[in-house]
Amino acid sequence: SWRLHLKKTKQSWVDSVWDAEFVDAEPLGPALEENTSGKGTDVFRQVYKRLLPFSSDEQGNNVWMVLGESGIPIKTLVAVLSYYILGGKSTTATVEQRLKALQAASVYLLLLKVPGSVANQVFHQVLFEASIEIILKCWPKESGKKRKKETAKSSQGDARCGKRAKPARKDQEEMDLDEDDEEDHEGEMFFSAQDLVKLRNEIETLVKTLLGFLKTFSLKDRPQSVENCIRVGGHGLSLRIIIIKIIHYKEAALPVLKILLQHICHQMVEKTEYRTHGAQAVSRLLAKVPNTEYATFIKWLFAYSIKTKVAYRMFALDVAMALLEQSERDPDSLVPAELGTFLTHRFLVQNLLFGRRSDISPTVRAHALHCLSRCLELDSPNTTKCVQELFSASKCLIQRTQSLFGKILVITDAFAFNTAQETMGVLKRRVSDSKTNVRKAAIEVTSLLKHSVIMCSEENLTLLSERCRDPAVSVKKKALQCLTDLLVACPDRSLVQVAWLRGVIVVVVDSESSVQEKALECLDMVIIEHIKARRTFEDTAQKLAWDLLELLCDQCRDLSRYFSKAFILWSQQKKFTSSFVNSLITHTKSSHSTPAWMLLSKVAGSCPSLHYETILDGWEKMIASKKMDVNTSCHIMSVMGDVASHLNEDTRHRVIGMIHSENLNKHCGELVSICESYLSSVILNERGAENLNEDMVVKHLYTLGTASLHCPSQVGKRVFLLVQSVLTSSVELLTGWGPEGTKELPATQPLSQFKPTSMPTVVRAQAVATLGKLCLQHENLANRCVPAFARELEVGQELAVRSNVVVVLCDLCVRYTNTVTRYIPNISACLRDPEGSIREKALIMLTNLLQEEFVKWKDSLFFRYVAVLVDPDPEIASLCEYCLLDRLLKKNPLMFSQHFIECIFHFNSYNNHKKYNKFPQTDGEKARFSLKGAQNKVKRFKIYKFLLEHFTDEQRFNTTSRISKEVLAGFVDGELPLDADGAELLADTFDVLSLREMKLSSMTAQDGADEPQDEQAAVVKVIQKKLVSQVQKKNFIENVIPIVIALKSMLEEERSPVLRHLMGYLQVTTQDYRNELKEVFAADEQLAAELEFNLRLYEQHQQEEPLTSFILSKTDEAPASVVRRHHLYYCSTQHSPAVFSQHLNLMYLTKKGEITGEKKL
Repeated sequence: SWRLHLKKTKQSWVDSVWDAEFVDAEPLGPALEENTSGKGTDVFRQVYKRLLPFSSDEQGNNVWMVLGESGIPIKTLVAVLSYYILGGKSTTATVEQRLKALQAASVYLLLLKVPGSVANQVFHQVLFEASIEIILKCWPKESGKKRKKETAKSSQGDARCGKRAKPARKDQEEMDLDEDDEEDHEGEMFFSAQDLVKLRNEIETLVKTLLGFLKTFSLKDRPQSVENCIRVGGHGLSLRIIIIKIIHYKEAALPVLKILLQHICHQMVEKTEYRTHGAQAVSRLLAKVPNTEYATFIKWLFAYSIKTKVAYRMFALDVAMALLEQSERDPDSLVPAELGTFLTHRFLVQNLLFGRRSDISPTVRAHALHCLSRCLELDSPNTTKCVQELFSASKCLIQRTQSLFGKILVITDAFAFNTAQETMGVLKRRVSDSKTNVRKAAIEVTSLLKHSVIMCSEENLTLLSERCRDPAVSVKKKALQCLTDLLVACPDRSLVQVAWLRGVIVVVVDSESSVQEKALECLDMVIIEHIKARRTFEDTAQKLAWDLLELLCDQCRDLSRYFSKAFILWSQQKKFTSSFVNSLITHTKSSHSTPAWMLLSKVAGSCPSLHYETILDGWEKMIASKKMDVNTSCHIMSVMGDVASHLNEDTRHRVIGMIHSENLNKHCGELVSICESYLSSVILNERGAENLNEDMVVKHLYTLGTASLHCPSQVGKRVFLLVQSVLTSSVELLTGWGPEGTKELPATQPLSQFKPTSMPTVVRAQAVATLGKLCLQHENLANRCVPAFARELEVGQELAVRSNVVVVLCDLCVRYTNTVTRYIPNISACLRDPEGSIREKALIMLTNLLQEEFVKWKDSLFFRYVAVLVDPDPEIASLCEYCLLDRLLKKNPLMFSQHFIECIFHFNSYNNHKKYNKFPQTDGEKARFSLKGAQNKVKRFKIYKFLLEHFTDEQRFNTTSRISKEVLAGFVDGELPLDADGAELLADTFDVLSLREMKLSSMTAQDGADEPQDEQAAVVKVIQKKLVSQVQKKNFIENVIPIVIALKSMLEEERSPVLRHLMGYLQVTTQDYRNELKEVFAADEQLAAELEFNLRLYEQHQQEEPLTSFILSKTDEAPASVVRRHHLYYCSTQHSPAVFSQHLNLMYLTKKGEITGEKKL
């Protein structure tokens, strides 16, 4: 047995190794171990030499014959080899054990190479992978780099002397030995130089055997084995061995190398880690080949990059990036002219990388853009120049490739990309791509801005800042980081500063917390960290921070509210200390005073202590100055408001007096006078309306309303009439009013409604808003105007005016609740307005009033509100659902159940009940909200179902009982007449009781749904369901059945079509009591029989309906039995009880056999 003594190996041991899938093996035994001890490596070397001749195709089948004649079982040989391979995987294995493992692995791979190995069941995936991974296990980590001085021990001694409990890490196994690694390996074995030489020689033999094996054996159907081969191939030692062979054999090794490179490419998987290692391996192998072979491979790589498989195109990009890290090759005389272009970096960048920018796969598109952005980070001037050419505004010669009859042709195209706009157009499309990873990668390409490859224009910067509000979180974060990097690289460019502010600050209010934190981090890094105490010299970062704050006070003032949100979040984190605020105060007297006061106004409220003297000095300077900037004044006043509680009482009173006298009354009073004069010149002048400037009138009306809120004492009655006259046609009342306003307004002057005037609609609409603001400060004016506002909602035709009236009335309801409450029906009537914008605004404003309890659910308000659920505009209907469920129902959980029964009366316009639907309504309002009639049944039941879906089981049970007592019993007792209106109401009632949403959820829950995991909980649930069923059954028998039976008799006498709805209700309800019908309907046995028959017929109808539809669609005629059953089912629901009873009796007699022959006919 070739000195391995395989015949002495026990068969039980061999079977145990195969059963364990070569993962573990029991000790081989002292006797067999001794045979290979000390001379084991020579034994395996001899086996390898003897197997080598049989590895060729000519001699392959002979080895299996020799082994068979020698009585050597193949399974035993493989088991013994696996034992030694596994022995070398331990980190504490000795040199001898590692050499045996490498030798055994070489023998196993050589045995696999022998033709017939598959047929003889030699290949096993686990053992094959262990054989190639042994390269990584046996070579010591950091060998030749870290040596113990003076205490280094040879590993040929006891294997346990260097053992430590530190597991080997996968990433360390895959790391190239040429790269420095700073991790500690104190627990590793240490080897002498002689040991390392032996191990290297054996690894070289194993790699050589593996390469030969891969040339003859296909791993196409074994992707895991391919991954391990690539991982081992990327190992530094394996690469060095292969490269040494290339250098040694030169041209003779190039065909094998070509096969290896193509094999790596074709067997590459999509995992990033393997692609990276594989690309580096390809790059290092190509570095040693001549120019001609290099260019030939690049040509093949381009063809490979346009294959249909995504993994191929991805790996081609990785290989191109790895090759770009190498120096560009210069063509020589040996390279054919048609291959010269493949040597340049330009081809890799502009054809291979940029050529995949519009790939059909979003993954490839994203990776191509990511690689393009990385090109600028490489230490290669040629690569940077190639990227710049793509975005150059001048014409450039771009070489594009075409595949023609399997050959790659290189064509010089002077017009492929002759302008930067074309390339930028591609980039803009990628930035707005539908796929998240593509947009993220395209944003990375915008890093070209900071390298001055792309011009920092407003359009390009806006493109980047808009991505900060991208729907995808990862894209938003990437945009924030790219903008910040660009700002740091170009701190002096104002366009970049504005783009950064508009991109970053707005994201502070983002709904995603991680994006919000990223925005706060950018703001802190760029602005807050560089606010230092005032000094003569400012570095670049400090200057940038103050430039940004200046922009926030001027050009980007609209971002102030978002910036304030950032300080609210920071104050919650207690970010600002007294030293920071005091450093900020030092800038209030410098050239940065405006942004300093702005920042101070945002942090003063959350700071424990301030230099109040400096703040008061700034306040007094502002009061004394006539040229103080308005924004600065506002910031100073805001700071004063924050520190007011820390000032003494005398100072506070003095400041408040100065504010009222010097600011509000003075400045706002001046504004009111200016607006009054202008409006008088327009309204009182006979020709003032001829050359009316709408914008100026609207601005003066708006300013008048806003200023009047701050100085109500400065507003005279003349102003009231001026504003009212914009809305009415009567201006005679103003005759005789002098400029001083000396005459009194008649106390009895009516203002019943606004009349049409010559004023444009936009002016009248603004006048409504201004008049509303005046009413907020003057109750008498409000009492006179509110009725006119309400009347305008009824008769007004101008959309903008009526829209503002809704807002004004709702605002006045907060201030004068009792006055406006009586006009809530006028506001709620707008929920059925022809204009969708009016309906939406009325819905929102009423929701706010209901939520704050300024308005109650009185009269018809609830029914008008829920009628919006069937609004013709789906968005308004959806908004109504949201308001009901998320805003109002949580505040009042009984709201739906309290109004449900009255909904049935209201939407059927039934007024004969003594209690329900008795609130006052005009005929016009009744017609507007009516859902009466069969044409509106779908809308009514959509409302019913929505309300019932959000009932609790208790509310469903109580509602069912109340309907029986208050509605059904009302018809039985004669309180409700059974006329046409009553019949519609009763039919609706029975259909509502038949709804699935009316059943208790505990009774309708499907089996297996929400089953409790605990056995005890499951038992409790079953008992609870049983108890609920018994209670419901008792209520049904005692309270519902007597009323239903009485009502059924009444309907039969009247021959009412409502009987069909009653029977339908009983069919649905009694399905739960199918086996107890006689007990339930003991008072009416005939009804029990009818229901039992109906239920059986209904089930047959449901089962045969698809078949009937199919038959009718094919032959237009159903079988007689099917038609007869459908006819009986129709009779049971449509015909009179007498006719139906005859059918029923005949069916039962026929079933019992009492009617036969002619009688049956």
